[in-house]
Amino acid sequence: MLVATSRAVWRGLSSAHSSLTRPPLSTMAATVPSITLNNGKKFPVLGLGTWKSKPGEVTQAVKDAIACGYRHIDCAYVYGNEAEVGAGIKAKIDDGTVKREDLFITSKLWNTFHSKALVAPVLKESLTNLGLDYLDLYLIHWPMGYKEGGELFPVDANKKNLYSDVDYVESWRGLETVQKEGLVHSIGVSNFNKDQIERVLKEGEIVPVTNQIECHPYLNQKKMIDYCRSKDIVVTAYSPLGSPDRPWAKPGEPQLMDDPKIVAIAEKYKKTPAQILIRYQIQRDVVVIPKSVTKSRIESNFQVFDFTLSDEDMKTIDSFDCNGRLLHLDWVNDHKDYPFHTEF
Repeated sequence: MLVATSRAVWRGLSSAHSSLTRPPLSTMAATVPSITLNNGKKFPVLGLGTWKSKPGEVTQAVKDAIACGYRHIDCAYVYGNEAEVGAGIKAKIDDGTVKREDLFITSKLWNTFHSKALVAPVLKESLTNLGLDYLDLYLIHWPMGYKEGGELFPVDANKKNLYSDVDYVESWRGLETVQKEGLVHSIGVSNFNKDQIERVLKEGEIVPVTNQIECHPYLNQKKMIDYCRSKDIVVTAYSPLGSPDRPWAKPGEPQLMDDPKIVAIAEKYKKTPAQILIRYQIQRDVVVIPKSVTKSRIESNFQVFDFTLSDEDMKTIDSFDCNGRLLHLDWVNDHKDYPFHTEF
């Protein structure tokens, strides 16, 4: 069972953009701390990621996660497993483990639906898949629009990726509309760079609540985190464990969880490397969504509130940064809205 959260979790987390909400002592052992978003909604700092989780495995993973205390599930239309995620959610609501309002469910607008007129229909498809009446958070998955009306990864006869000219600001206005209609409670972006966020802030009506980005010690995103904090935007870290199962990984590429320096810190705290990597983000006031379909790992990843990394160890982990982006999407770097040509 999760032990009482260390007081240090709450220390120094009163930044302008968010604050951790400490649960009552009677429920702390089973409650994940939350960050307060810029619209007042509570955002659990730890969630279950579902990218690459196979449809045949993810229902049980969601049930296992909710059973051990997770209340935040991160999904996306393009992952192709929303219906199975929804089945897991339904099972835990039906058996009385949780109520819908206890959960925080995120999904994302895929690149082939960037036109404003397409946002509501595809969102409703995600809601149907998930068996929900509303989402807690809806994100623009990438700023890059792809050719609409066909495959999710459209290509021509020569396997060249096909793009659309739809501006992501138009997509953002579509998200603003579905939020006003009550289909989603909060809206945000994912994989946006600083300049792209600036345009959304300038031309949109609603400030994004989060920017979900790749973030781990090899790509610690300090500049982006500091920028987002200055704009009252929370950062959510995907691939916090280094995405060891990413499809394009090459033999011999470094594996973050095998890094001797991470392993040494884990041994010091008698924790796993994954627990160190998750705890690192939480102490940075970053929401973190590690993915797993293995019950023991799902449970282990949740056991991160009973210890605190020292300031010295946090600085050491920060020093591993080498701009080591793993989800670079180089194959679409000719898109007009490709986000990674700039530093952040």
